[in-house]
Amino acid sequence: MIASAATFPWWAWPLLLFATAFLLGIVAVIGGIGGGVLFVPIVGGLFPFHLDFVRGAGLLLALCGSLAAAPAMLRGGLASLRLAMPLALAGSVTAILGAYLGLALPTRVVQGALGISVLLIALLMWKTRHAAPEATPAIDRWAAALGLRGSYHDPALGHDVAWAARRVPAGLAAFAGIGLVGGLFGLGAGWANVPALNLLMGVPLKLAVGTSGLSISIINTSAAWVYLNEGALLPILHVPSILGVMVGARVGVRLLKRMHADTARRIVIAILVVAGARALSQGLGY
Repeated sequence: MIASAATFPWWAWPLLLFATAFLLGIVAVIGGIGGGVLFVPIVGGLFPFHLDFVRGAGLLLALCGSLAAAPAMLRGGLASLRLAMPLALAGSVTAILGAYLGLALPTRVVQGALGISVLLIALLMWKTRHAAPEATPAIDRWAAALGLRGSYHDPALGHDVAWAARRVPAGLAAFAGIGLVGGLFGLGAGWANVPALNLLMGVPLKLAVGTSGLSISIINTSAAWVYLNEGALLPILHVPSILGVMVGARVGVRLLKRMHADTARRIVIAILVVAGARALSQGLGY
């Protein structure tokens, strides 16, 4: 924890939360992972708030950050609504189940499991950092029926990039699992969206990052309502965090167009390792 709650005056905590959420909003958008996967272990481990409130805030700020970035992503062609909708539907149903399960479990169990999950997410991102889908993936019957193909303009490359989805049933199953874990720990849905879209379904990396942010705005809505309905709402925590991540997300959208995705991924991996280790140590009682 940064310090005991009595060390700072009450108004210092909102300012610290705003600054923290602003930075996380930038990194989350350019990394395509959503703010919750960074926010929950960091704020849960360093700020004096109960984990249930932090998890609810994590879902809401990831939702708001994605909503702030989604219009610009869609206008710039860096996100596909047709691709996001069926995947987000599968994730929304399981996210509701995960949210109810997370609220029913003891806090220390959730904290320890959160730390393990975050470290595994960091390992997944590290293992897949150099992986790439097939250059010209063949579209499958599901993708053809749903129209999951198209093209987008990449300003960094200076030309249009054609794409076509593949292995859609496996992608739906993956997003269902992502939604369950995201709702359980308040991580949102972005922590594995990009690998699922890019490596499993053959979507180009930059489009996968943009579509990941769009799907987060749909999946997180379902899980966030569960936390709100159960009373896990704390304005002094939620308001500065949401404002900070929304401002940071808009900055992140501009950086995404110019920054190489691998650079952001390395930053995210380093933050996840530290945050996951902190959450695990708290869950074990250290």
